[in-house]
Amino acid sequence: MNTSKKIRVGIVGVGNWAEYGHIPALKLLPQYEITAVFSRSQEKADAVAARHGIRHALNSLQALVRHPEVDLVLVLNPAPSHEEAIRAAIAAGKDVYSEWPLTPTTASSRQMLALAEQAGVRHIVGLQRRLGPDYRYVRDLLRDGYIGELRSVRLHISVEYFQKLRKASLYFTVPEENFSSLLSIYGGHFFDAIFTMLGHPDSINALTVNQFKEVTLIETGETLPHTLADQVVLSGTFANGAVLSAHIEAGKRNNYGMQLDLTGSEGDLKIWNSTSFGDAFNIIEGARGDDQPMKVLPVPELYNWLPKSELGGSQLELANLYAAYARDVADGTRLAPNYADALVMHDLMDKIEVSNRSGTRVALR
Repeated sequence: MNTSKKIRVGIVGVGNWAEYGHIPALKLLPQYEITAVFSRSQEKADAVAARHGIRHALNSLQALVRHPEVDLVLVLNPAPSHEEAIRAAIAAGKDVYSEWPLTPTTASSRQMLALAEQAGVRHIVGLQRRLGPDYRYVRDLLRDGYIGELRSVRLHISVEYFQKLRKASLYFTVPEENFSSLLSIYGGHFFDAIFTMLGHPDSINALTVNQFKEVTLIETGETLPHTLADQVVLSGTFANGAVLSAHIEAGKRNNYGMQLDLTGSEGDLKIWNSTSFGDAFNIIEGARGDDQPMKVLPVPELYNWLPKSELGGSQLELANLYAAYARDVADGTRLAPNYADALVMHDLMDKIEVSNRSGTRVALR
């Protein structure tokens, strides 16, 4: 029985993202306590536990999911290993968080949702961007008619990562079967955030292009065949007739980042960032009427769910997700994205591939 009243967390997978993102985000929130960490390497588990003051360092997945001081299992290892850990957590009756992509296939992700629902455990997926205060604020601006009726959506994401030369730690992004590509990772995160604000398109046309036929791992010099898309172009329409255009490109050497332009009948909004992932924060600009300069719109304090900190933008997106989940546990709400939301993104990825192969417009509903 949990008498501490904190949500006690056990972590599966102790790579860079766990230490850079998840552990600082959880430590920021008083509702959480990280109690256990698992790695197949006991030495690695011990080192991470020592660095972060975690009581239990384990080299057995079953020991972690069954540990009496673990309420929530975080699955942070690469996507091909998610299913094993998710199944173990569900079988142990524990709530379970999984990074996006949930699993490498739509079918297996659908099975994970069914298992979690049958077991009655809470399930969360790491589509955290939608919960940032900036996206929540823009969603409310749209709801309140700041730009009138939405007419067009233009998204451009230039990714400074996923270049032809990659760190060996990014090996998992190369094999097609890992579902850890530009489209699945960056497309999944940004499309989820944007379509949560706007609603989902009714139909899309898609083009995906592979420009890097080989990828070389920097540390080892190993060259691997690469068949995944480095450029993704998407067009479509929304229910009210608004137009969507999106371009995601990998391996951008300079001038990278993200820009989302929303055109309405009464005004305009823009969200932009100088990086596709990292410490920088999104900037929101808006204007109403004709021939008006775009002005920065600071996010009102009421959208802040978090204590003050020095954490960067990507870290705080995670912290907002964990704040949402803590509210869900306390109040019975469903703020945090779950496995059903992951399936929506899986379906979109599938439809993008269908459209690309067929060269035709594909309905999403």
